[in-house]
Amino acid sequence: MAEGRRGLGRGLSALLEEAQAAVTPERRREAGVVELPVEAIRRNPEQPRRSFAQPELDELAESIREHGVIQPILVRALDQPAGEYEIVAGERRWRAAQQAGLRQIPVLVRDLTPSEVMEVALIENLQRADLNALEEARAYRLMADRFGRTAEDVARVVGKSRSHVANTLRLLRLPSGVQDHLEAGRLTAGHARALLELDDAEALAQRIIDEGLNVRQVEALARRDRPGDARKPRAPATPKDADTRAIEGDLSDALGMDVAIRDSGGVGQVVIAYQSLEQLDEIARRLISGRAPPKA
Repeated sequence: MAEGRRGLGRGLSALLEEAQAAVTPERRREAGVVELPVEAIRRNPEQPRRSFAQPELDELAESIREHGVIQPILVRALDQPAGEYEIVAGERRWRAAQQAGLRQIPVLVRDLTPSEVMEVALIENLQRADLNALEEARAYRLMADRFGRTAEDVARVVGKSRSHVANTLRLLRLPSGVQDHLEAGRLTAGHARALLELDDAEALAQRIIDEGLNVRQVEALARRDRPGDARKPRAPATPKDADTRAIEGDLSDALGMDVAIRDSGGVGQVVIAYQSLEQLDEIARRLISGRAPPKA
């Protein structure tokens, strides 16, 4: 088990690199690859990826019948039941191996905490671009809620910007019907973001699908239908200057949340959009910790 911990010292992504490199007999011996019965291996119930396309599995199963499993999967030993293992990375290969009729599969056994298992699984799927936007958002939320990760922590682990993580998490606020369309690929993440905060989001989502609307068309419709827009006519917005946009970007990156500056002749507002009570707590913590000490 100590060997697995040394791998973590180089970062969680190094574990995936180790598995990817173990494709020759010599590399397998060096890495400690062993063969385990496929029935002794369990899928990770919190694997971010929920759907596996059957045509891809069929193609991989056919390759495995001919060449075997070239790249070992990554697993960790379970305390209960003893003698069984949980997949950390490589569920698609495990499924295809079963479909191909294999009795055993090559594995790398590493000692990982539940949090590390989640992070490695997420990194693997993001590297392969296997997750849809909603699966990605659920994985970020699980890491935040289950393991106490801030948006900044999650961004650092997965190699994304804090604003990307925050914007992806916002998709979980969509109505369930819109989420279903997004998960099924009938809507893109750009479409979905434009539907946030709309009372008629599900109806507009169906219109997008029926009429084949692009993101810009949806954004125009959303601006018209967003709550309050029709009731409060506004003067044409003055384009923001480059300095204001740069400050917005810097603040968004620093906080991992959307920040908008509304300025009118040197007077205005800074609006921070938070997606959870944890993010609100983080805003309060930063503001309070930066407050000047009281005068004696």
